[in-house]
Amino acid sequence: MQPSLPPGPSLPSLIQGIGLWSRPYAYLERCRARYGKRFTIRFPFTPPFVAITEPDQVKEVFTAPPDVLHPGEGAKILEPLVGSNSVILLDEAPHMEQRKLILPAFHGERMQRLADLVAAVTEKEVGAWDTAEPIELYPRMQALTLEVILRAVFGLDPGARLDALRDRIATLLAYGDHPMSLLPEPPEWLMRFTDGIGPMSGFLASRNEVDRLVFEQIAERRRDSEDRDDILAILLTARHEDGSPMSDQELRDELMTLLAAGHETTASTLAWGFERLAREHEARRTLVAELAADDGDAYLTATIQEVLRRRPVLPNTEPRLVKEPYEVGGWLYPKGCALVANAYLVHHDADTYPDPYAFRPERFLDEPPGTYTWIPFGGGRRRCIGASFAMLEMKIVIPAVLRRFELHPTEAGAEPARRRNISIRPGRGSRFVLEPRRAKVAVAA
Repeated sequence: MQPSLPPGPSLPSLIQGIGLWSRPYAYLERCRARYGKRFTIRFPFTPPFVAITEPDQVKEVFTAPPDVLHPGEGAKILEPLVGSNSVILLDEAPHMEQRKLILPAFHGERMQRLADLVAAVTEKEVGAWDTAEPIELYPRMQALTLEVILRAVFGLDPGARLDALRDRIATLLAYGDHPMSLLPEPPEWLMRFTDGIGPMSGFLASRNEVDRLVFEQIAERRRDSEDRDDILAILLTARHEDGSPMSDQELRDELMTLLAAGHETTASTLAWGFERLAREHEARRTLVAELAADDGDAYLTATIQEVLRRRPVLPNTEPRLVKEPYEVGGWLYPKGCALVANAYLVHHDADTYPDPYAFRPERFLDEPPGTYTWIPFGGGRRRCIGASFAMLEMKIVIPAVLRRFELHPTEAGAEPARRRNISIRPGRGSRFVLEPRRAKVAVAA
């Protein structure tokens, strides 16, 4: 058997990139309909991507030897933001060592200690919403999740540095709305030659200012002997196998990794969740009844799982670069391509999920999500470290909003999907009219 690539669109990589940027879910659907359940797509400045959409093959990809498939090399697009020390960009032994340093920060007991902080930030944000005019929930979810990251992860207290970093990070991440954010960082000589012309110049200037503030925070916390529960405090006590602490650059890169992985993705998932619940009346009524009864969170958990199934904000779960010819599902792939478990297509396969385009949280009430059929957080040894923290946030934010408000969409029909760097957000910003909920329901809750 000779290594080869599955069929796929023959259009130039730039045209394919435009298609995936402008219609991210629809483009994937079209490719599957034409080329089958595995196909090859090409984008500028990246290796060929092979979409893997069948659970048995997803399992093979997630459990492949770490020296054969390299997710770190496949995720180089994130390096300009997260840095070369990021656990996302490392492979093999360096990845496992860095992952061991970070995992204690997401232990269940530590997550529960942060629950009060998340709840306080949520109540402050939601309590300030104006119901007089229609509002977009997506930017409000961005503000809320950014505040949570800055307080719970970066360990910032209210004050000038928190305010400055909040502003600079929002400016930095806004560059993700531009397709240029998917291009690799240009070399220094090119930036000097162009004298910093173009969107990348603004991105780099914003990143430098963010880095300055982050390094100030790290230096201050190294001098601080106070016992704290935030994630930076835990990383400061972490030790490499040789007993050395994490360097300032390592800390910076992992903080930015947690920002990239836990801010925009959670904000977009929450926005999609409210977008769906506003239009799915039966699911919303069932969830509000559970909240009012204060009798567990089974339906809330199932609702979040169904949102993540219907609208996975990261359709491509960590592209894995093939380091030597490797066989998956009877196909021998050549060195240099990237195998990508596609969460959106896995989640919308009628062979796995009957009526896959229906929003039915009941799917997950009696049977938990499958390891290789529900992959919004990836899987295997590369599963998202912050998945438990994301679930914690969503279990706090969604009830806080639904206990206060009824959501009325301003337009009929589902919102279109739009790209923001590698994630997918509601195209109209989850725009609603908010109606204060009846007092008796809020009191019962």
